[in-house]
Amino acid sequence: MDALNGWLERSPRLAGLLDDHLRNLTAPKVLLAFLAVFASSRVLAYFRNLKIMNYVPGLRPLFHPLWFPGAFLPSTWWNMGIRYPWNNRTTLYKRFRSEVISLVPLISGDPSFYTNNLDVARQVIVGGHKTSFVKPEYASRILLLWGMNLLAADGEMWRKHRRILGPAFSNKLYEYVWNESVQTFKEMVSNDGWSNKKSIDVPVLQRTTFKFALFIIGKCGFGFPFVWSEPPTAPDGTMTIQEALRLTTDAFLTMIMVPKWVFKLPIKSLRKLQAARDQLTDFMQSQVEEKRKDLRNGMSVRDDVFTRLVQANENEESKYRLSDEELVSSLCFVQLGKQIGNVFIMLFAGHETTAHTLAATIGFMAYFAEIQEEVHEHIVSVIGRSHDPTWDDFSKLDKVTAVFLESLRLFPSGHVMIREAREDTVLNIPGSDGDEGTRTIPIVKGTQVVVDMIGVQYNPRYFDEPEKFKPSRWHGVPAESEAFTAFSVGPRACLGRKFGMTEAIAFLTMLMREWRVEPLLSVGETKEQWRERVLDAELVITLGVSDMPVRFVKRD
Repeated sequence: MDALNGWLERSPRLAGLLDDHLRNLTAPKVLLAFLAVFASSRVLAYFRNLKIMNYVPGLRPLFHPLWFPGAFLPSTWWNMGIRYPWNNRTTLYKRFRSEVISLVPLISGDPSFYTNNLDVARQVIVGGHKTSFVKPEYASRILLLWGMNLLAADGEMWRKHRRILGPAFSNKLYEYVWNESVQTFKEMVSNDGWSNKKSIDVPVLQRTTFKFALFIIGKCGFGFPFVWSEPPTAPDGTMTIQEALRLTTDAFLTMIMVPKWVFKLPIKSLRKLQAARDQLTDFMQSQVEEKRKDLRNGMSVRDDVFTRLVQANENEESKYRLSDEELVSSLCFVQLGKQIGNVFIMLFAGHETTAHTLAATIGFMAYFAEIQEEVHEHIVSVIGRSHDPTWDDFSKLDKVTAVFLESLRLFPSGHVMIREAREDTVLNIPGSDGDEGTRTIPIVKGTQVVVDMIGVQYNPRYFDEPEKFKPSRWHGVPAESEAFTAFSVGPRACLGRKFGMTEAIAFLTMLMREWRVEPLLSVGETKEQWRERVLDAELVITLGVSDMPVRFVKRD
């Protein structure tokens, strides 16, 4: 700067011209200059990114659909939005005649490869220590509200969490889940006044399925003595743990997106949410210590996941042992997907995915009356008309399992999986549209690969008439079969898969034996219009269905 001043002092005429030029600059001119520089930089970045993506054909949106601002704007002709893979689930990859396409944003977002091919998916997500791909930190940030956990972890950290969590999920746990699910369903029918009614109109089915899933998480995940009719406040006016749990899971996205300082503002709803989080955190940390003392004193171990988790952690060598925060964290995403971090994961993922898939399944049963009757007759043939189903019946109820799996296939909760190349590598791409053999695509270090799980489930390579609801495709297929991929694939597949399926099959068995479900139509609405309205996707962090209005009619 001193050199420039000296040069201008020695060149008064040039200094005068520069001064006149600056005086003539106006706000519009500055703005135009800024826009010109920005446009030039984006054009250069666009062509650079095309080269990085090896000019693979694909999408060229303004914004990346998974990041700001594209994910928060509606899906329109000018913005892909987060719904784009759903809206184009049967046509996207056909359009480019390839199961791997590129996405190069024009304005914001990094370039990515999208794929609906399972062979490619296995290359990028199976076994963190055997692949050139890792889960990027930004893709797991929303899962780290209460700390590191199984779903967010990768590599050695993932194996550490998996080593502790795995033993907690056993047939003894699943039998416990089954029995509690049957009992909770009976409590729901009794306390909600269903017992003495011939029909029940339910405008938003998810209010019931979310409460049911939350109860099973609370009872079987943590051993909480939940009661279906319990009010949100205790006799002394404080918030109950049951209510704190509900508020925390329902407001998950708010707690992720809103800065911590905002919760200190005098806004009643935010203060209440912060109080729920604080109460739940304190309670869970005290529970870790209480369960640890019980175990060390030789007291009998309950069958809930949390107790088993503390026990498994206590039995580990110190180098593998999780901290109390990790221990609480681990439980929260395990139910239908994965110890404060792991507990939170189980709460959110298990509660969210099971509830949405139950609603979708019941919606399909309402629309496809003939399939519903077939499932009802199957249930009666397995368990009779009056006896409570037992855990031994689970494997026999294959038609109930089939409608649940088919609903989850059509509405896969975990709709994307994101990986990033940690080194220069290649992807082997199977031929499509009748092409044989494979081809390779070079992948530059740092490049994102997005596994489009909606695209996978609607890929005709894997499913005949993939857009149709056909539960028969799962008849005779074991519940643990790897042929079902909506729970992810390989060792990273959802650890809590059978937990969620167990509670869902118990709920559906009890419901469909006693009640017939019908669409709850709006005035002047046809059954077909009802299907178009409600059997549509709602996407935020997980994928679910729109508010589901149904009518339950008591069977004779």
